[in-house]
Amino acid sequence: MLPIKNLQKTSLIDYPGKICSVIFISNCNFRCPYCHNPDLVTNNKDIPNIPEREVFEHLKRRRKWIDGVCITGGEPCMHENLVDFIEKIKLMGFLVKLDTNGTNPEMLKYLVKKRLIDYMAMDIKAPLRKYSDVAGVKVNVMDIRRSVSMIMNSGIDYEFRTTVVPKLFGDEDMISIGKWLKGARHYCIQQFRPMKTLDKSYEKEEAYPEIKLRALAGIAEPYFDKVEVRV
Repeated sequence: MLPIKNLQKTSLIDYPGKICSVIFISNCNFRCPYCHNPDLVTNNKDIPNIPEREVFEHLKRRRKWIDGVCITGGEPCMHENLVDFIEKIKLMGFLVKLDTNGTNPEMLKYLVKKRLIDYMAMDIKAPLRKYSDVAGVKVNVMDIRRSVSMIMNSGIDYEFRTTVVPKLFGDEDMISIGKWLKGARHYCIQQFRPMKTLDKSYEKEEAYPEIKLRALAGIAEPYFDKVEVRV
């Protein structure tokens, strides 16, 4: 059974252009110090699991009011039974958006091939040369590359997104990511929120002002079809 830790019944912002429910799954193979969902990084036993049965009962009740489901984490693709879970959601007629860090390209490929997801959002942590430093673990960047390539050629809607922390991300990093992801449809620059972080020292870090995020977006614009700033 998936370690579902939270269910947000209605969201207007997590699935672009859609009304959705959001399912939060615990466990992540990254240890990004600025992570704003630290309780989902490990299988926090202090937070009880929500039975899948309750999730499906909720979706059945909300069928007329929501368009789809956003599955996020943590890293959902760490769990093999994610596929079965999504299959059940699709059989109910819902659209599915998946948030991922891209470390399991084989699962992403399978989900796309079987038409089990309709939208993917992949977090881009840093330029490839800095990936392990920012993610807090040793990262197989070839898997990251494979996921990016597969997503860009999948034929489904997608976005790449980066949470920018001043001490970890600057103009040169934006240029490097732009060159790497050149031609991607949609790239989002996300504000860092220091209220609650995995590494408590990051709660004392200041976020970029919005004017700086807009400047980073200006650097990114030549490389992408659409650049969005989320504050």
